[in-house]
Amino acid sequence: MMAAEKNMTLDWVEALPPLKGRLRLDADLAKITWFRVGGPAEVMFRPEDLEDLQTFLAAKPVDVPVTVIGVGSNLLVRDGGVPGAVVRLGKEFASISMNGNLLRAGAATPDLYVARAARDAGLTGLEFLCGVPGTIGGALRMNAGAYGGEVKDVLRRAWALDSAGTPHELTTAGMDFSYRHCGVPEDWIFTEAEFAGTPGDKAEIAARMAEIGETRMDSQPVRNRTGGSTFANPVGAKAWQLIDAAGCRGLRRGGAMVSEQHCNFLINTGDASAADIEGLGEEVRRRVRETSGVDLRWEIRRIGVPATEGGR
Repeated sequence: MMAAEKNMTLDWVEALPPLKGRLRLDADLAKITWFRVGGPAEVMFRPEDLEDLQTFLAAKPVDVPVTVIGVGSNLLVRDGGVPGAVVRLGKEFASISMNGNLLRAGAATPDLYVARAARDAGLTGLEFLCGVPGTIGGALRMNAGAYGGEVKDVLRRAWALDSAGTPHELTTAGMDFSYRHCGVPEDWIFTEAEFAGTPGDKAEIAARMAEIGETRMDSQPVRNRTGGSTFANPVGAKAWQLIDAAGCRGLRRGGAMVSEQHCNFLINTGDASAADIEGLGEEVRRRVRETSGVDLRWEIRRIGVPATEGGR
């Protein structure tokens, strides 16, 4: 961060009212993303609770952008870092509660934990979440899905704060869900969600989750530094098949590589930059467009600015 920019950041941060959570300048984001790349957050805020988050949102300048991150599983942070404020929800936003066939989870709850809680309660329909890396907030934001299920199928309602900290309760019908898409404004922060399960046999639910886990281990490079599925499947096609047909399996750029195991996954082989990974993804998109006429859409969320724009 340039000296003048840092002083401007300090000015608005120092003008904030007392907060219970933790505020950090130049917070390292690479160590908390699965790719292990990218520049820092100009400011990172980890709210202590919902009220703390509301206070922060209401008090920060309106021209300071806010970016929310979870566990960094489906995320690429560009090398110049993320301007404005990055909010990362902690354990206070990771509770799970049950009420009959309804399961309520905080936005920071790992998807896997929700699937396990449903299994233990004998509720079926949420097994697919064990195959979705990340947290409930991210799953809501992209209508995450896998292995025959997606969020919109089981979501009953969700809660979010808008950019000013005003709370909203949302129904599934009002969230404009489509394939890997949610129409809720990008600057809203999800805080909780309620899912509806169906009574089922615990042993059968556990078996289905085990099957999903085994399939994922066998077919995806889960032990590598990756960001999950890179591109959304086009209508009537599979992204990996288009990528393979374009000759991209094993393709490299710098320290980034298209997975040999599953070519809709990009891998940091050890020394990749965010620019390597994003550039490789764009090269894959170019080759697929040339060979099939299909314009692949990024499923991985890309945030921040390139190094040249970030002054690094």
